[in-house]
Order: sequence, then C-alpha cells, then structure tokens
Amino acid sequence: MKKPYLAKHPLAGVIAVTIALSGSHAVFAQDSKIVLEEVIVTAQKREQNIQDVPVAVTAFSAADLNNAGVQDVTEVQRSAPNVTMQVSRGTNTTLTAYVRGIGQADPLWGFEPGVGLYVDDVYLARPQGGVLDVFDVERIEVLRGPQGTLYGKNTIGGAVKYVTKRLTGEPELSINGSLGSYNQRDLKIAGQLPLIEDKLLFGASVAQFKRDGFGEFLLNGDDNYNKDVTAARVSLEFLPTDNLSLLFSADKTEDDSNAKGGYRMTPSLLIPAETPPSSVFDTYADMPTYNSVESSGASLTVSWDINEALTLKSITAYREGDTFTNIDFDNTSLPSAHVPAVYADDQTTQEFQLSYTGDKLAMVGGLYYYEGSAAGAFDVLLGAYNVAGPFDPSLGIFDALSAGSVDTTSYAAYMHATYTFNDSWALTLGGRYTQDEKDADVYKEQLFVDGTSAAVGGEDLFSLAVLTDYQNDNSWSQFSPRVSVDFSLNDDIMMYASYSQGFKSGGFDMRGDATANPGTVNGFDPEIVDTVEFGVKAELWDGRVRMNAATFYSEYTDMQVTVQEGVAGGTNYVSSVLNAGESEIRGFELEAIAQITEGLSANLMVGYIDAEYITVDNETPNGVENIADDWSFANTPEKVASFKLNYASSLGNWGDIAVSAGASYRSETQIFQVASAIDEDSYTLWDASAVWYSSDEHWTVGLHGKNLTDEEYRVGGYNFANLGGDEVVVGYYGNPRTVSLNFGYRF
Repeated sequence: MKKPYLAKHPLAGVIAVTIALSGSHAVFAQDSKIVLEEVIVTAQKREQNIQDVPVAVTAFSAADLNNAGVQDVTEVQRSAPNVTMQVSRGTNTTLTAYVRGIGQADPLWGFEPGVGLYVDDVYLARPQGGVLDVFDVERIEVLRGPQGTLYGKNTIGGAVKYVTKRLTGEPELSINGSLGSYNQRDLKIAGQLPLIEDKLLFGASVAQFKRDGFGEFLLNGDDNYNKDVTAARVSLEFLPTDNLSLLFSADKTEDDSNAKGGYRMTPSLLIPAETPPSSVFDTYADMPTYNSVESSGASLTVSWDINEALTLKSITAYREGDTFTNIDFDNTSLPSAHVPAVYADDQTTQEFQLSYTGDKLAMVGGLYYYEGSAAGAFDVLLGAYNVAGPFDPSLGIFDALSAGSVDTTSYAAYMHATYTFNDSWALTLGGRYTQDEKDADVYKEQLFVDGTSAAVGGEDLFSLAVLTDYQNDNSWSQFSPRVSVDFSLNDDIMMYASYSQGFKSGGFDMRGDATANPGTVNGFDPEIVDTVEFGVKAELWDGRVRMNAATFYSEYTDMQVTVQEGVAGGTNYVSSVLNAGESEIRGFELEAIAQITEGLSANLMVGYIDAEYITVDNETPNGVENIADDWSFANTPEKVASFKLNYASSLGNWGDIAVSAGASYRSETQIFQVASAIDEDSYTLWDASAVWYSSDEHWTVGLHGKNLTDEEYRVGGYNFANLGGDEVVVGYYGNPRTVSLNFGYRF
C-alpha cells in the first residue's frame, strides 16, 4: 500500500498549535468553572468519552438536536465533516449516504450501502425508510472511515448510529407539536412508566409529520414535495436481577407522502409548450402520485453482567420493508418514460457480544449472523415515438421489465481489544472475518404494451424478447483488520495513528441485460478500502475549548460503479456494474467548540477531500481504455464547512433561553461519476433557532428557521442525453426556506 506524504499536511500545523495552546491555561484560569460537557459515545461498542476514542466521530445529543430544530437524520450533514446525507432523488424517505467519498448512489435492491445505518445497534440493510425522523432519540453518532472490525461489511465509508432514548424507570410523558411553513403540522407523544417498580418498564412513542408540498404537479394540482409520515415505537424492559436485563423493542414507520416529481431543466423537444416551470418544486410529471413506504422491525437485547469486568450480550432482530412508488423520468405530460416500481425486503440478524473491561485491557468480541432477502420489480415504459415518429398512444409502448430477488447469508466473527501500557501509550488491535453468500434470480424482458394504460403499468400485448433470465450464486470471504496506536501527551491531548480496512460485499445487477452484456450473470466483486488515519483530540484552556482533527489517506480498489446506456433506438437500456479499478482519497477534518463565556459558545467544522480515480478500465472495440481522467467522485464536495454561535442565558423566574445561528457551506458537487448539467454549484445555508425552557422544566417553545436566504440547491437528478430522441435533464432539490414554531410540555 502506498504511504501518504503528510509532512506538509495541515494536520501537522494543527498538532503544533494544539501543543502550544496546551501551555496557555492561564488565559481562562480565573474562571475555571466554565467547562464543556463530557460527551459519551459507543463508537467502539462500549461507553467512552469521545475524547478517548481513536476514531473520527461526531455526536449529536438530544439537546443538540432539539436546540437546532433538527427534523431528520439528513440534517447532520450540515455539521459533520466530509459527510453527505440526503433524500434520494425521486423519493421521500430513501437515504443517500456518503462519508469520505464512499457511499451508495443507487438504492436498487441487490446493491449494498457503503455507509452502515444502525438503530440501537441493529443494522438496516436497505436505504428505503432510512431518512429517519428525529423523535424520542438520545443521540446520533457519525463514525467516519472504515468500521469493518466492529460493524462489519458495508461500513467502508463509515457508520451512522441512531440511538433511541432508554427507559429510566421513572414515569414520564411529553407532548410536542410543531406548526410551520407549507402548513407543517407535526405531533410527537412519548412516555414511559414502571409496570413493576425496578423490574418491568414500559415505554412508547408515536409521531406524525405532515406538510403540504413545496410545489405542485401542474397537470393535476397534487402536492409535490409534501410529507405524510407516521412512526411509532414501543419498548419493554425486564430486570429480573441486578445483573440481567431483557429489552424488547418494536417500531413501524409509514410514509404516504406523494411520489416526487422532478424539475425538467431542459425544454422538451416533443412538447415545446412545456418549458421549465418557474419553480424548481413544480413538475409536469403525469404519473399517479401514489407512493407508499413501510418499514418495521423488532429486536430483543439480553445483557448479562457476569461480573464487574465481563458482560455478555445477545441482540436478536427482525426487520422488513415494502415500497411502491412511481417515477416519471422525462417529467412531461407524455405517457412515456414511466417507472412504476415495487420493492420488498426482510432481514434477520443475531449477534452475540462479549465485552471485558479491566485495568489495562478493554476488549469486545463476538459472533454475527445475517440472513436477508431483497426483491423487486419495475417497468421502464417508453413511448412508441422512439421508433414511430410523433407520439401516438394507440401504437403502444415499449416496456423494459426488470424483476428479481437476491438472498444473502452472512457470518462473521470479530475481536477488538485495547491495551493501555501506561498513562501515555495504548495499542488497539482488531479483526473481523466475514463470509458472505448470495443467491440471485434476475429477469428482464422487453414487451409491447397498451399505450392507453401505460401510466399504471400497461397491459401486455406481446413479448419482444427475454433479455435476461438466470439464477446464480456466489460467495466471498474477507478478513478486515484494524491497528491503532494512541499517545497521550497529557490529560488533555491525545494523538493517534491507525490503519483500518473496509469490505463491501459483491452482488448481482438486478437490471442486468444478459443479451447485450453476457458477463452480468457472473455478478460483480466486493470492493475494498484501506485507510491510514492520523488524528489529535484536545481539550484546551481549562476545558473550555475542544478541538478534534484528523487526516486520512485511503486506497479504494475494485470500486462498484453503475453505468446505464440507452440502446436500440431508445426502446431499451443496458445496465452494467463495473469493478471500476482503483482510486485514492486524501482528506482533512477539523471540529472545534469553544465556550467563550458562560453563555456564549462557538462551533466550527471544516472538511476537505481530494479524491481521484487512478484507473477505470472500460472495454471498447479497440481494447481496454483507462477513462479515469473523465471521472470524478459522486456526491463528494471537495470542501465543506460550518460555523455556529450559541448563546444560553437564564431569565430568572421566566426560565432559560438558548439561541443559535450559523451557516453551512458545501463546494461544487458532482452528482454522477461523469460531469453533467445536474451537477450543483457551491452553496451556503443559513439557519437560526431560539428555544425557551420554563423554570419548572415543563414547557419548551422553539422557533426555528432553516435555509433563511431561500437558497436553491440540487441534491440529485437524472441526465439522459437521448431518451426517446429527447435530451432529458431532471433535478431534485433541497428544502426551501422554512420556519417552524414548536411547543412542548413534559409532565
């Protein structure tokens, strides 16, 4: 592996400044009581102070999320360096997540994510339903860099941990409501009580999130970008003895928001009158707006403290999801380029975990089992004008039907241990062995259907050709190591150097066309990331300043890249998944918070990435061609930054108030590997919040403004140079300016 050249890297300067500042305690020594609160995380599957964890991790507490008015998990990208978390194009609750340039742009079943999403240590294998709304939450952690040792496959970019509020044994009931822009009306109710004191605890929460659309479907007046989500969660904890606990949890989320229509950025050559609308949230899409996403699951966590040092834990979980949605790819009134789609998935996981904490040694090891199934089908209905001139529904419509399923079984064993030699030095060694098995069934057929019913999937007239019909299986195994050395300069400054490896599973392309691309039946191989990271974590000025910085270098091999091309006069498309070759990623991250006065604090975040493809082998009639110079990393801005001021003050008998305001910046972002018209320029979002807490701790009132300058910015889209003889460029956009007023009462 190539070694990064770091002598002139910005981190060297940060370390030098940190060491210099550590001797300047006298600056704030006269008021040493003003210190930052300790932040506890479970990034290494045990509770630790974030400053003691040799991993780049950002944590958001329930108070942080409430004071900022965070509505869903995608908003954490504004404050976490080198992180992209956005709603996927054409959907409402499907998550597009990238960390340090690595993620998953295509949410198709059969593909694996590059960033692992966990709810209470249960892995969510599919991105559908992954845009988690924030309610009844204790903490959100974002771990950056490969987490293969502790969290397994598909965490090569990092992991996001959504930790729900634990049961306390005390009776509680809270009600929160929100009213805001676009007729926002949210309601959240959460409570818990002991059924048997200190023995049997019960908790439940329910939330409903509703909002009218930011725009409309111009052909029928339906809302576009509206929200209609209902979520519920129940928990039951049994404590038969002081050292044994059994926690059962179940949750369900239903998203009945309208399917999203896209903004047609290019005029239609077929319907010149449909020029791009005046609002980017308006659309000429003509498919039905019906959309349904359901996600549910249950888990049982058994924890046994064998003694003061040794704990055995079992986590058993089951999850399932169902999706039906409609996407109009050309976003015109023509009944063409329609994609009705259905997805279904389920998963069963079992983890046995043994942890030990001694004076010198801390260790976590375990066994993990995953069994899951993902299936789906979708039509790509293309107008007859592709081959027959002007559009005439009576001529019928070409339909490229894709369907299939993939069953996955995965086994893993892991060990992660940290040995502390003395007050200055510690060594961490970890490893995970994974065995992954997949069995795929893939079918693709080209049909001719009745054009008058194309909007709802059409009625088959006759088959033109069966393009793909195969069953195949494959298996892969991988050992993923981690080595980390920590050096504590003193009680306030810790530096670390680490090497870690991530492994993303191989698979089969559910869109594969075996006629045009016979190799698709063999599937695609796993991808591997090897990362070297150097970091420093420091608390300065008597605990009033916290500064964490990291620099990293990653070698990314056998990258899985999806390429789709139209063929046969626009009546079909060919999908290929390439193990594209090699790339290198270098970057730098800085997070800092300073408690300037007792009430005033400031947060700073900076992230920088230099990511480039080294080789991308493309087969041509003239042989293999390296097209790396034509490709760039998707969903990975080179620079991100944010700055926020926070002010908290007591109002005496009137309670307390917390006010914050700040901005987050993202530089130019390329949406796909190849530059296109949907790529987004740099933009800055300004947010502000004010939250009042009553003196009796019962009432809260919050006023939150997001994107106050009403910045227009794309988060995804489609780009087709020739879709039925038409150039189609469609964009999907982030939320416009919104203001909400929140009320909460806690009994």
